[in-house]
Amino acid sequence: MIDMAFVSPVFQWVVFVCAAVLALLGAIMMVTRRNPIHSALWLIVAFFSLAVIYLTLNAQFIAVAQVIVYAGAIMMLIIFVIMLIHLETGSVYRTRLSGPKAVGAVITIVLFLEIAAAVFTLRSGMGSAVAAGASGTAADLGAALYGKYLFPFEIASVLLLVGIVGAVILARREKERRVDGRPRP
Repeated sequence: MIDMAFVSPVFQWVVFVCAAVLALLGAIMMVTRRNPIHSALWLIVAFFSLAVIYLTLNAQFIAVAQVIVYAGAIMMLIIFVIMLIHLETGSVYRTRLSGPKAVGAVITIVLFLEIAAAVFTLRSGMGSAVAAGASGTAADLGAALYGKYLFPFEIASVLLLVGIVGAVILARREKERRVDGRPRP
């Protein structure tokens, strides 16, 4: 385990702020790119920045898991699915605002407002979590993940599985459509 006690608090703060800005930039670039491969690469930048943030917060296990699981395995899976379904950038995006896009924009704004409200209302409770022994070690993470948060963890794994199966079905339909030469229902 890395002991951050010998590192200057000012340096820790500078690294944290730089990583946070890079994570925010990577996230913004990810959602604004038209090419899905470029979006996936910007997502990798955001994941690595989050790993640096975890390191500055003394959560070494979570930082390593972030790099191995998300930046490694999940991103390879996402890139594989993108390649499998052959997304065409010209046919995916439309310029006019439609109903689903408007609903998505409203939901996005509401989620950002909820996150901002949570950050400002829970700011004073941050010290109590550290005092209670939440240190980011493998034992603490395992106890929380397979204890209190077992159901949300299983739901997340089922959602990932559904996404993969959906991508394979979409790719299969597209392949069958190209082989037959006629549109399928």
